[in-house]
Amino acid sequence: MGAGARLKDWARAIRKDVVALYIAGRDPRVPWHVKAMAVAIAAYALSPIDLIPDFIPVLGYLDEVILLPIAIALVIRMIPDPLMVEFREEAQRRSERPVSRVAAVAVIALWLAAAMFLLRAFWPTPVP
Repeated sequence: MGAGARLKDWARAIRKDVVALYIAGRDPRVPWHVKAMAVAIAAYALSPIDLIPDFIPVLGYLDEVILLPIAIALVIRMIPDPLMVEFREEAQRRSERPVSRVAAVAVIALWLAAAMFLLRAFWPTPVP
């Protein structure tokens, strides 16, 4: 197995672990402080906003390549192993579900409506 294939497998595992952390953040069997960290890391991983912007050479990908996997690994260690196995299985099941195109269209429509509202609200109007 080549380096590229190993890297793809690693990225898939990280993505599955992010979903598992999101599930852990909503489970009542997980301690509250671990829940808070799991939700925060899952939200950051899924968010398009980065701590270090990607356009900064080299440093821009530091958070995705180094900081985020370390944070994910630390929180996974705080979750009991039997629970983490269960969360990973649920994450795998969720990844096999079909994607909702209706939800994607709804989110895009919401973003467009927000953009239109902001344009209208802040567009300079001529003074009579």
